[in-house]
Amino acid sequence: MRIIHYIYIFTLVVMGVMVSGCSGMESYRSVEGGVWNTTYHVTYRAGRDMQDSILLVMREVERSLSPFDGQSLVSAVNRGDSVKADSLLRRIFTASQEVNLRSGGAFDPTVAPLVNLWGYGYRSAGVEPTQVAIDSLLAFVGIDECSMTSDGYIRKKHAGTEFNFSAITKGYGCDLVGDMLRRNGCEDYMVEIGGEIALSGRSPRGGDWRVMIDAPVDCDTAVVHERMAVVAVTGCGVATSGNYRNYHETKNGRTWHTISTVDGRPAVTDLLSATVIAPSCMIADAYATACMALTARQACRMIESLPDVEGLLVTADSVITTSGFPEILR
Repeated sequence: MRIIHYIYIFTLVVMGVMVSGCSGMESYRSVEGGVWNTTYHVTYRAGRDMQDSILLVMREVERSLSPFDGQSLVSAVNRGDSVKADSLLRRIFTASQEVNLRSGGAFDPTVAPLVNLWGYGYRSAGVEPTQVAIDSLLAFVGIDECSMTSDGYIRKKHAGTEFNFSAITKGYGCDLVGDMLRRNGCEDYMVEIGGEIALSGRSPRGGDWRVMIDAPVDCDTAVVHERMAVVAVTGCGVATSGNYRNYHETKNGRTWHTISTVDGRPAVTDLLSATVIAPSCMIADAYATACMALTARQACRMIESLPDVEGLLVTADSVITTSGFPEILR
């Protein structure tokens, strides 16, 4: 474990040259816009415009996995409808159970009713949570006590159990867009959705993709970026989670969007932010979220135990990197 002393927190942006291509010629193209209440940026090298196919993948993900869409498949499961999981929901459910196990329960999409209770989910209670309300909803939490039948039906722990896969869906969406690009012969791409990134091949600069680790200022009205460091990576997923932006000020103080599965309250640890690099963006996204429910020491130990997964963890006075984290470029 290496420790680098800073007093910063950060997000990720990609440093690259956005080049528009001519019809029929393989060149770097870019597309950007809004999706899932966030933004996306895709840079890829291809001989034709792939924007429609990119948007089609994103819509497919939303129809399957968005709890904010009342007509989505996961919303039907949450209501208790008798519906079969499609390939997307099967994959995300299986991956979530694995991360839940390896994180000691820190990552758990069935914390959804509590996330809603605290005002960060797809349905807000609109009142200050009481201990009685928290305790009643904790009884529904536990993806390890849920299962999937061989023919694709999800069996919930309790009728009141609900799933919110948002903490893994953006990363999965990046991977799926990347998979589509590969099927169409595109090997060089960067797919970024809401700060989660899937990378493959070479960047417009001719080498690995350069990802800037950013030190934003905690501000109520805007996000101010300050460069902290840069890493060069490819063939992987990169995801960041942190509590420095998504929070509420209440009469009892500030609360954060990361909810502990132990006590049903916003997790309070020494960790301010976590960046994870993994073979897929889905896995990076899930473990970055899991880190935020753990202390820096616990999160570092978890990441070090995972094959091909590395992390950079920010506390109030230091940045801790796992043993195999890429070289930081100045």
